[in-house]
Amino acid sequence: MLLLGGPSARAAHTQASLIFAAKTVRPGDTVLAGVRLRMDPGWHTYWQNPGASGMPTTIDWKLPAGITAGAAQWPIPEKLPDKDLTTYIYKEEVVILVPLKVASGLPPGTLPIQAKAAWLECEIQCIPGHAEVAADLQIGSQTEPSPDSELISVWQKRLPQQDANAAPRASWEKAAQGDQRPVVIEWNSPTREGADFFPDSSETFEVQPDVDQLDADPGRVRIRKQIKKFSGDWPKEISGLLVQGSSANRSAYQTKLSLASTGSEMTSKLLSQAGEGAGKPSGTPPLWQMLIYAFVGGLILNIMPCVLPVIALKILGFVGQAKNNPRRARFLGLVYAAGVLVSFVALAALVLGIKAAGHKAGWGVQFSSPYFLVGITTLVTLIALNLFGVFEVQLGGRAMDTAASLSSGHGAAGALFNGLLATVLATSCTAPFLGAAVGFAFAPSQSAFTTLAIFLTVGVGLALPYVVLAWQPGWLKFLPKPGAWMERFKVAMGFPMLAAAVWLFSLVSVYYGDRSWWLAIFLVMIAVGAWIYGEFVQRHRSRQGLALLAILGVVLAGYFFALEGHLRWREPLSKDTPGASVDRDPSGVAWEPWSNAAVAHARNEHRPVLVDFTAKWCLTCNTVVKPALESAAVREKLQKLNAVALLGDYTRFPDDITEELTRHGRAGVPLVLIYPGDPTKPPIVLPEALTPGIVVAALDKAQL
Repeated sequence: MLLLGGPSARAAHTQASLIFAAKTVRPGDTVLAGVRLRMDPGWHTYWQNPGASGMPTTIDWKLPAGITAGAAQWPIPEKLPDKDLTTYIYKEEVVILVPLKVASGLPPGTLPIQAKAAWLECEIQCIPGHAEVAADLQIGSQTEPSPDSELISVWQKRLPQQDANAAPRASWEKAAQGDQRPVVIEWNSPTREGADFFPDSSETFEVQPDVDQLDADPGRVRIRKQIKKFSGDWPKEISGLLVQGSSANRSAYQTKLSLASTGSEMTSKLLSQAGEGAGKPSGTPPLWQMLIYAFVGGLILNIMPCVLPVIALKILGFVGQAKNNPRRARFLGLVYAAGVLVSFVALAALVLGIKAAGHKAGWGVQFSSPYFLVGITTLVTLIALNLFGVFEVQLGGRAMDTAASLSSGHGAAGALFNGLLATVLATSCTAPFLGAAVGFAFAPSQSAFTTLAIFLTVGVGLALPYVVLAWQPGWLKFLPKPGAWMERFKVAMGFPMLAAAVWLFSLVSVYYGDRSWWLAIFLVMIAVGAWIYGEFVQRHRSRQGLALLAILGVVLAGYFFALEGHLRWREPLSKDTPGASVDRDPSGVAWEPWSNAAVAHARNEHRPVLVDFTAKWCLTCNTVVKPALESAAVREKLQKLNAVALLGDYTRFPDDITEELTRHGRAGVPLVLIYPGDPTKPPIVLPEALTPGIVVAALDKAQL
């Protein structure tokens, strides 16, 4: 005998039960089961695509042998509009139907059917609920309806239907503007009342809830929806429900639509190529605003720790040139600016090339190359040795023709090289305003012109202070006159350059693990070669041939023994190989790995979430953001709120974090987010110039 529905289970505001369309089922037949949720007045649960917030109901079956469950069948939901968050919901009651297949050959008898249902029930606040539901299914010689068969029949009629006469189609209306693009959907329908499209969920794009009714031929419905893209290419198809009719007499058709381009869309595309930047969609910042952000961010980069070594070299150059030869100082200031701008153009070209190849790019992308790190670490080490006087730079024609000579020279080549070096090191940092501007430039929908304009504007901001000082030598009156102190200052400036070399060396372990120590051996041998050159070639002219042979032997031994033989620098570890990552104090914040699922799980438990997207090569992350997040005040607040702390390691540019950064309008780290415990509220984006007080205040706001 079938226990109809079995005992029901109740959460805070929702009662759940399990019902069947038949009380007795023959072997080989299929019976409809229904998980019935009855909500208190004013409360609701969610459709399979909850919309801008919420969580769909899940059903985890515990079935005996011989019974298999099919896909859940979701009745047509209601759209709950809101100015910020539109969701798709069920009020009062819903029955989610699931076909259960009974295997042929099952003997007569009673089978226990169990399932665990989990949902999110919301009024103003949201509460996760779950229940174990159970009922017995009788296997017999014939199928007999149950007392709940009429109820299941009612909910069957509320399921989306298939309609061969609807003839639906969808097409892009025009070219994209920013990250949004309008699509026109039309189909055959006797009524235009309530016409809408309820989309299936997607991780790469969102069909936004607003709908515009368009003119159409008689017997035809035509609507416009906006698609917002998060990552990747524009979708080739969309799926969901074509909805029509009043709330009391509503119907819907399940559909999957291919997206085709229209003639008007092609015309709009040509117009947009002719005049970039016109008609930005609402919510997308205008280009002029992002250019201001890029300029201010470039200015601020001059005081970030990543470019301090190069600043020291430029100060030395200004002292040596500005008072003795102002005209030459102005010329060298322009050459330095040219070096910065050329390197930013090259960086923009690299980003555009990566995007054109279908890959994802981020700010500081060159740090994802282990070969770049080996090369730049060697170069910066040579620059430090040169500043320390291990070998000298002679400004005549016999100067050592190396990058190290260029870096501390005061001629045009030195100024140009310093501009290039400043850009290379600056991309390991971000600054206030810079993150939003670069994120705007890195957006997949941005044109090559916009990307190049943003990068060049950052370069102008980075170079401008030196150009201004070069053209206004009177502003340098507070600097001491050139003299013997400059040699001591030059040696002192070797220490920040050496610190930069140590920092770059620390990044190599991400790609080579314990083998990275062989790069240290190689650098020592390079230092020996530089010392021999300075001591026996530059300062002592006898036996220079023997000294050059010794240099060649030391350098070759270092390369083949250390780099090739033991570091195996052309064989970096794969991304899946366990290795170095972002270091965090185990006695500090209890960080857990970031994922979208981890965020959703914590928010379903109504716990605030702190997310830190960081990287080992990001100086701003490790010198500004990390101390703020690891402060005693923040740790105490996290514990008090029972908040979850998630760490997103961007050291090796994982695509999922690149997509998340893009979603929040950023192209690189740091990015710190605080999600309120209320799943309906959006995350709080914290600034790059972070302090413990800012974090604590945001956490307090998140619990309100």
